[in-house]
Amino acid sequence: MDTSYPREDYLPTPSHKRDPSPATLVPPAPRDHLVWSIFNTIYMNFCCLGFVALAFSVKARDRKVCGDVEAARRFSSKAKCYNVLATAGSVVLPLLLAALVITGVLHLSKLAQESVGFFTYQFSPSDDEDK
Repeated sequence: MDTSYPREDYLPTPSHKRDPSPATLVPPAPRDHLVWSIFNTIYMNFCCLGFVALAFSVKARDRKVCGDVEAARRFSSKAKCYNVLATAGSVVLPLLLAALVITGVLHLSKLAQESVGFFTYQFSPSDDEDK
């Protein structure tokens, strides 16, 4: 009984190695971005871009199942584009709105501080000015 490791009969020989020819190489199937599209549709549906991305994701998955890889790749690309737009719009617009609110509050507080002196001067005239 031979207990040496590695055994000679299980070692691969150079004749087992094959050089993959271009005909045997299959391009990877395109991603359909379905989960990302569902997330954008449910949680961040900015201008219905998430729904449009979901439609293209479903089309990409259908084309991939049918075997039409080129059409699946086109639909996948469109789904990714709409998902990026929906995500960016859903992240950038609230940040922009928060920045506008903060700058508006700061501007109003500065305006209120400046106008306090004006209104105290206007509403408390001295007796000499009434005569």
